Amino acid sequence: DTLTLHIHEEHSSEKIPPVELPLDIIYEDEDLMVINKPAGMPIHPSMNNYYNSLANGLAYYFAQQNCPFVFRCINRLDRDTSGVLVFAKNERMKRALQDHWEALVQQRGYVAAVEGDLPEPEGTVRSYLRETATHLVYSGPRGKEGREAVTHYRVLARGKGFSLVEVTIDTGRKNQIRVHMQDLGCPVAGDRQYGAQSDPMGRLALHAHVLRFTDPRSKKTLELKASLPLGFQKLFPGAEQ
Repeated sequence: DTLTLHIHEEHSSEKIPPVELPLDIIYEDEDLMVINKPAGMPIHPSMNNYYNSLANGLAYYFAQQNCPFVFRCINRLDRDTSGVLVFAKNERMKRALQDHWEALVQQRGYVAAVEGDLPEPEGTVRSYLRETATHLVYSGPRGKEGREAVTHYRVLARGKGFSLVEVTIDTGRKNQIRVHMQDLGCPVAGDRQYGAQSDPMGRLALHAHVLRFTDPRSKKTLELKASLPLGFQKLFPGAEQ
């Protein structure tokens, strides 16, 4: 059998139903919108969750302004990860960012609550990530199927059997931080898939707190920050400072 699918960009978001959902807007101008995505909310509707995604909320937001809406997400976060998400309002901005994203990005920063104490107060993990048939990512030997991943970490605070870690990544591989924390023997809290034994926040304890990149329009640096979620603040009092 042959299946042919024709996707017309101007109509690709017409079937995303608009739903009034709270949007934590970090930044907005005529070309960009940046959202602080909550944990547990998917970016795009699925068959099992058709009305509670960020795309639904954005469709409603633009409908209220009588503006056409096409879903143009620039970076990606797992459903259970919170933090900075960038959307382009037009195709011109989407192309300007996506076609040169790796060159434009200056910093991708996260905070994570991990189990136990990391072996060093700061360090770098470098490995080659592979993926099983069941989509579980793991570190393996260098080879044509392995994709190099580089993660830098720094311990910010400790307490109650957990460590608060600031993480920056040089590469944006799937589940990179989760795998590397597991490799260090300190999986991200709430991450049962990658070895966590606890769930103190009722969520994956990973938050994209800063994204810094060169604005392709002005060539100036644009730094976008998402405030630390309440669960982190409760586990590590004073962490917001």
